[in-house]
Amino acid sequence: MKFHDFFYYNKSDRNVILVLLAIAVASLTALFFLGNDEISVGEGYQGTAQATNNKSAGNKPTPYYKTEERVAELFPFDPNTADSTTFLRLGLQPWQVRNIYKYRAKGGVYRHPADFARLYGLTQQRYLQLKPYIRIGQSYLPAALLPEAQERKVRHDSIVVHYTPKMKEGETLDLNTADITQLQHVPGIGPYYARQILNYNKRLGGFADTRQLMEIDGFPTAALKYFTVNRAHITKLNVNRLTLAQLRHHPYIGFYQARDIVDYRRLRGPLKSLDDLSLLKSFTPETIERLRPYVEF
Repeated sequence: MKFHDFFYYNKSDRNVILVLLAIAVASLTALFFLGNDEISVGEGYQGTAQATNNKSAGNKPTPYYKTEERVAELFPFDPNTADSTTFLRLGLQPWQVRNIYKYRAKGGVYRHPADFARLYGLTQQRYLQLKPYIRIGQSYLPAALLPEAQERKVRHDSIVVHYTPKMKEGETLDLNTADITQLQHVPGIGPYYARQILNYNKRLGGFADTRQLMEIDGFPTAALKYFTVNRAHITKLNVNRLTLAQLRHHPYIGFYQARDIVDYRRLRGPLKSLDDLSLLKSFTPETIERLRPYVEF
């Protein structure tokens, strides 16, 4: 449309056209200015972001002290007296040093280098590196390591141990006359069983049969063939004269049996034979036979 054609339109049409032109011009103007702003904003944002990143990178938290990796040293030390500086120089961590201090404060003592290996967090490799340098002071060493204790140990180790010769097959020993040394010549009999034999012999009043040895707890059966018994050495019990306490001392007479004997004597008079014991319920035939070599009236 040419410019002079504009005047051929009526007034209302011309007004509409002017309004449309004004809107178009305003729109183009706005696009022009807003486009530049967006570009500026975008560039500004990128610049700001870059600056922020740079600032953030420059504002990273810095430690209050510079962390330096310590180089562990190796030198002699006593874990019972060393201070924290010494332990740190040896390459231990601060928390390990605190544990050592707590252990010592509670009365803990490192008496052997191996005790230090129990330190929490101490690796085997690190312990093996430190072990040759651990020096335990004399005040903390076990008493067994004192010179006089070691001297006694050396003297003890130097003593020649003499073994008691044993009896040969076919040789025998009388149970009622043998002493503790002779008893130890019997194969299978040492100091313990020798004492047990003598103690039981005393309580019985003498052995009446070698099989009585089996009444000793754990007695070795193989040793029986080396013993004989001479009943002439048996000490008899006078059941009519002994008190209740004396009677019950014998291994074959218990409290109730001793009481029955005393009651029998009180009610009926002295016992005259083993048959009188058979009248008492507490005495079985087996018990009477075991007592036969030992009682007298």
